[in-house]
Amino acid sequence: MTHQTHAYHMVNPSPWPLTGALSALLLTTGLAMWFHFNSTMLLSIGLITNMLTMYQWWRDIVRESTYQGHHTTIVQKGLRYGMILFIISEVFFFSGFFWAFYHSSLAPTPELGGYWPPAGIKPLNPLEVPLLNTSVLLASGVSITWSHHSLMEGNRKQMIQALIITIMLGVYFTLLQISEYLEAPFTISDSIYGSTFFVATGFHGLHVIIGSTFLIVCLLRQLHYHFTSNHHFGFEAAAWYWHFVDVIWLFLYVSIYWWGS
Repeated sequence: MTHQTHAYHMVNPSPWPLTGALSALLLTTGLAMWFHFNSTMLLSIGLITNMLTMYQWWRDIVRESTYQGHHTTIVQKGLRYGMILFIISEVFFFSGFFWAFYHSSLAPTPELGGYWPPAGIKPLNPLEVPLLNTSVLLASGVSITWSHHSLMEGNRKQMIQALIITIMLGVYFTLLQISEYLEAPFTISDSIYGSTFFVATGFHGLHVIIGSTFLIVCLLRQLHYHFTSNHHFGFEAAAWYWHFVDVIWLFLYVSIYWWGS
């Protein structure tokens, strides 16, 4: 950055936003084709192009931050604000699902029988798999904090150990969620209860998968010595995101699994 008279990062022209948008279009169109015509060709192309875009875009960002020195203190500050705003947008995203659930459950319409849960719905026991899932995510919140503090103290071995534990807990949570879906006595088409339950918990499950991917990338970067005790925003953003996923699950558990049943 010796040729610059300022500390800001002037990003070079990149094809990845365009390829990302086109791959997202292929994904959504491919999903519609799969649902309605049982054709997976567009969906497969969309998935492949999306994965390629992700890999190459992240590769460029890693190169800019780790090897080219573009992520100065001022740039990192901007990235932090961006991540905070992104998490706030995610809070509003989930608040819409909570609104739908409480709107229907606090004043059940005559079509629902005037009571909650609706007639014919047998809710899941909140003290079984949902409680186990809660403990798994809370434990992962502890391990990611342990990993973060180990990184700040320069303890590379403990940082990697705690990060691996967090990823394993995230994968375990996802497997438990899949088993719960397979054994659920109702479906997404079973009244507003099924719709709000599967959409809210399903999107949370998607966020857990995204967060786990985020942490796996951080683990690979740490194995290549990309993070230092005072320059690790990529990992910090992943930790923030994981804590957000934890908190949303607590609201989901209390609202839908415990109170809603």
